[in-house]
Amino acid sequence: MDIGLTALGAGLAALGAGLAVIGVGIGIGKIGGSAVEGIARQPEATNQIRGAMIVAAALIEGVGLFALVIAILVLFK
Repeated sequence: MDIGLTALGAGLAALGAGLAVIGVGIGIGKIGGSAVEGIARQPEATNQIRGAMIVAAALIEGVGLFALVIAILVLFK
């Protein structure tokens, strides 16, 4: 029974990691789209917009990586 509960927990963790990756993809897509739109409206602010976009994308990517690490830890525990 203990192995069954471990497998169930690993499956739920994998599901959570998959949902997190989907969220990361949507978030980075929205950031990129908004950045392109902002650059099109104010070309003189390109460097500031690009810098803010890279920082935000890195933070969101960190959340996805964290979810993946947690899922792997649950899987191999």
